[in-house]
Order: sequence, then C-alpha cells, then structure tokens
Amino acid sequence: MKNIKFAKMSGNGNDFIVIDNRNGSVKLTGAGIRALCTNHFSIGADGLILAEKATSGYDFYMKFYNNDGKQAEMCGNGGRCISRFAYINGFAKKKMRFLAKDGAHEAEIMDNGNVKLRMIDPFDIKPLMKVKASGGVITGFFVNTGVPHFVTVVKNIDSVDVKKLGKELRFHRAFYPAGTNVNFVGKTAGGFAIRTYERGVEDETLACGTGATAAALALYAAGSAKSPVSLTAKGGKLRIYFNETAGKITDVYLEGNARVAAEGTICPEAYKF
Repeated sequence: MKNIKFAKMSGNGNDFIVIDNRNGSVKLTGAGIRALCTNHFSIGADGLILAEKATSGYDFYMKFYNNDGKQAEMCGNGGRCISRFAYINGFAKKKMRFLAKDGAHEAEIMDNGNVKLRMIDPFDIKPLMKVKASGGVITGFFVNTGVPHFVTVVKNIDSVDVKKLGKELRFHRAFYPAGTNVNFVGKTAGGFAIRTYERGVEDETLACGTGATAAALALYAAGSAKSPVSLTAKGGKLRIYFNETAGKITDVYLEGNARVAAEGTICPEAYKF
C-alpha cells in the first residue's frame, strides 16, 4: 500500500472519502474500502468515491462504493460532492458532465455554494406497493432513481424505528435479490421531513440524495407536493426539481450543499487495524 491524497466531503451530512484517480494509480479492494470507511479505526465515511478518466465528452467517471466495500450504481449526495471536488481541483468547470454506473449526469456549481445535479430519469415505478412487515401491511412507493428506493409516508417521523423497520424492509423478499433503500417521509410544520435506511451502509444516514429524489416523486404522485419539492433530512435541506410530460417524469435535479471538511493523505496504516 502507498500514501494516497484524499478529501473528506459532506453532502448534507452524507460523508465521503473522495480521491482523484484519473491516472488509474489507485487500486483499492473491497476490504480496503471497508477499512477506510470504518469510524474510529480509520477515516470513516458513508462511502468512497473515485474520480476516474471518462470517455470523450465527459469530465470524469464517478466510481462510487458504499462503506461495505461494494460498488453501487449511484449516490446523489456523492455525485454533488465529487462535482464540487472536480471544480475545486480544476478538472471541471462550473457546469460539467460526468458518467457513473447508472449513466450520464450533469452538475452545476451554484453561486451560493450548493451543487445542482441532474439525476437519471426514474424507472421501475410501482406507486402503490404493499409489503407485509412487522405484523402489518405497509404501503409504499417504489422507484429506481439510480438505485432502488421504497418510500412510505408515516404520521410521526420522529417516532419511527428507522434502523429496525428499515432493515426489515431493506432485506424483504419483495425486493429480492438486490434489496432496497428505505425512506420514511412525514409532514411537519415546515413542510416535509425524511429519514433513510441506506442499503450498503446498513444503518440510518443523515441524508440520501437518491432517496430524497424518490420521496419527492412519491409525494408528487400522491398529490401532496409539486416541483420543486423541499425535504428536510437530519443533515439539512435538499431540493428536488422535475417535470412531467405525457405521464413520464423527466429533467430531475437534486440540489444541496457539498462541503470540503478536510484534505490529507491516507497512510498505509489506515487499511489495517
């Protein structure tokens, strides 16, 4: 192992280790990624992102790993973080295009420091999906916004046992074999709040960009909100924009903050404990 330069970034409380690997010199195993993302013993993060060389017409390729060491298709908050990372480090302009496993994306660095990211058009939508769990039937909105999400509206979002119920739904046979992320949405005095059990992290996270996007679409389908939809996660507010044309949701954008917490060098000891 060798020393690797990195940035620690946060997108509304989702934290990531971000590495410039456009020269292809960084080789990480799943075990190494799990080690680096482990709190207390190493850097700690919800995920790790590599900026890699992309095909012509794109500024970079985003390779995203959850903190379990497994590569995932996309992460909305991670996409916003790596976009700001690319801008700060000079390999992308304020408006950029990049590729991820789920396809092409566009991003813009806003004047207020936020990043606005174009998501893929949602697919595999099941608006009134019923799942038996915890002794009852839970009705939710299933959609893939880059990764799969099951969104359910709750009366009191503060009282939900996100880790217990989220884990049960995440591994439910209805979503076999890929599993799903699980989002709980509740109405508050200030609008709507969201809490997320994130697949791959296997715990509640402070925010989830693809999850906020899924929740906004669920609220829209239920007639409870229209674009732009603002959602408050534990890590802060996210705003989702979209259009509907001939019954199809298009032009989906996710906006929120993307902050650099630290820059430094990963030492060989960080891989082992």
